[in-house]
This record gives sequence, C-alpha cells and structure tokens, in this order.
Amino acid sequence: MPEVPSVEGRQALAGIKPYVPGKPIEEVERELGISNVIKLASNENPLGPSPDAVVAIREIGEKVYLYPDGACHYLRQAVADHLRLTPAHLIIGNGSDEILKLIAEAYLEPDDEIIMADPSFSEYEFVARVMGAGVVKVPTRDFRHDLEAMAGKITERTKLIFVCNPNNPTGTIVSRLEVEAFLSQVPPGVMVILDEAYHEYVSDAGYPASLEYVKNGRSNVIILRTFSKIYGLAGLRVGYGVAVPEVIAWINRAREPFNVNIVAQAAALAALKDQLHVDHSRRVNEEGKSYLYGRFDEMGLSYVPTEANFILVNVRADSRQVFREMLQEGVIIRTGDIFGLDQWIRVTIGTRRQNQRFADTLDRVLSKL
Repeated sequence: MPEVPSVEGRQALAGIKPYVPGKPIEEVERELGISNVIKLASNENPLGPSPDAVVAIREIGEKVYLYPDGACHYLRQAVADHLRLTPAHLIIGNGSDEILKLIAEAYLEPDDEIIMADPSFSEYEFVARVMGAGVVKVPTRDFRHDLEAMAGKITERTKLIFVCNPNNPTGTIVSRLEVEAFLSQVPPGVMVILDEAYHEYVSDAGYPASLEYVKNGRSNVIILRTFSKIYGLAGLRVGYGVAVPEVIAWINRAREPFNVNIVAQAAALAALKDQLHVDHSRRVNEEGKSYLYGRFDEMGLSYVPTEANFILVNVRADSRQVFREMLQEGVIIRTGDIFGLDQWIRVTIGTRRQNQRFADTLDRVLSKL
C-alpha cells in the first residue's frame, strides 16, 4: 500500500496515474533470463543516431564538468537556420515533453480546460492535470482527429488545444485544409499546440506547412518537434518549440536554467547537420511499413495506415495477453489497452530483420490464442 505523505499534497495530483513507460531491453532480458531482445514499443529509430552525433558525444565527454549553455545558443541558431526562422522563435527543452509542461505552467489556471483527441498522447492530459485544469477529450473519427468536433467543444474555459499530427498512437494526420479550417474557428485567446514529433516521416503531400503560421505572425499557434524520433536521440531528451517571439518569451519564464544538458546539445547540433542519416531513416521506415502491411494482410489483420514510424494493428485478441506471449519470445511491443483499444497493439517499424522477427512471432502467438 503506498505511503501517505504526512504533509497533505496538492489535490490536483490525486487523480494522476504515473506514466508507465515501455520496458527497456535490459530489464526484460534480466527478468526472463533471455538475450537478443528487440524493442518495438517506444517509436525509437531502429538505426540509432547519426554517426556524427556519436562522435560529438564522445568529444564533448571531457567537458561534462561544465554547466551547459543555458540559452542553447548554437543549437537554437542551427535549428533557426534549418527552419528559416530566428532564434527568438525557438525554445529548446529536455524533450518536447518538458516544453509541454512549460506551456501548461505558462498558460493554465485551475479553472481552465484543454481539448485533446482520444486516443492521443497521454502527456497532454498529464500536464493539464498537474496544473489542476480540466481535460475535454474528443473521440477520434476513423482514427483521425475530429477537428470539427473539437472546435465545437471550445468554451470560455478553453485555454489550450492539442493536435498531435501525426497522431500517437494512430499514426494518422489531419491535412492542411482541415487545420486551416479549424484555426479559423479558434478564438485568438486559445492556444493551439501542433505536436509534430513524427513530421519527418510524413509522405502525404496534404500535410500542413505549419511553420507558415508562425512565419505569418499567428500568435496562438505553437509547434513542437523533437530529436527523439528520426534523429535517434531519445536517450538524450532534446525537443523544441516554435512560436512567435512573444509567446516564446512568455514560456521561457517557466523554464529552469540549464534545462538541456551539454551532451544533448552537442549531439543534436551534429544530428541536425546529417541529412543523409535522416533520409536513410525515412527510406528504411517506408520499406518497413510496406513489408508489415503485407504481413498483416496475409494474417488477415486490420491496421491503420500510418504516416509515422509505428503502426496500430487489430490483433483480435487481448492485447495484454499478446504482449506477454511476445515478451516471452523477446519481442517488446505496446499494448492498446492504455489507449482504450483492448484488442489493438502498436508496433514500431524496425529494421528489415526486426520487422520479420516481429511478424513471425506475432503470427505464431496469434495462432496459439
């Protein structure tokens, strides 16, 4: 039974369920006494980071006794140049998760509400609950954000609206035309956060050119991106937010000094310059996507076509049981029950060998259930 603190804490935290991350490879191997485990649960880049980033990590190692650059000067400048913006348009964070929390701290009061899709990234609800704000969930339609329904939920209490594009866990996108129609219905005092953690994987030509909103001076849009996915730096935690300078300056008021460590800054700077690695990662993902679609079709399983580096697939069985059976064979996937999808699993697209092993294992497991 959990201990009750002697000093009563904030009641806003009472209803929060701590995030349960996917099990790391080392823990699974230790628990089950097996080796050669593959993890396809957390949407990491199976190719790892750019070799240039690895070199940068090694070179910066001798300087870790120094505090990092609190302003992330060189990284902010490099990202700004990459996006054709100014450093004043950017905030760098300890992963985009930290920036989500900073946004909540900067904008949410206890009487406010956020609007989000369901299912979508759980961090949106978490940051709202931490601030004591209300959460309005709008069911997806055909696994896509129902932006029209979300616009219909806007009230005087609405402060933040989160649009995960591509959406996690469904992998679907909303188009430029849909986003523009949605934004036309959002009052100026409501902030729209376009979370684009997986945008580098998108191949659909209808995907929004969201940076144009910021470049055109729209003050109620914040765009989030990350180095955790296609850049392969999930373990270092580096993300960034893009908005007009006035919004960035306001969010910065809530930011802790030295929030991005010196190793992360160096690695991200090197990774950003290695476009060949990004292009290769994208090709591997497209090839893996096609392969897995074919295997799912052979098994008679329905799935949601994805624009990200993961696929949501209906296994027509208890996802937790499928997870446990696959875990015994050294394959880690994500159960759908945490998203309210009890018979679905989410699998990260891996290398060719990983994808084949996953599909073969899934086929065997399902044949026994």
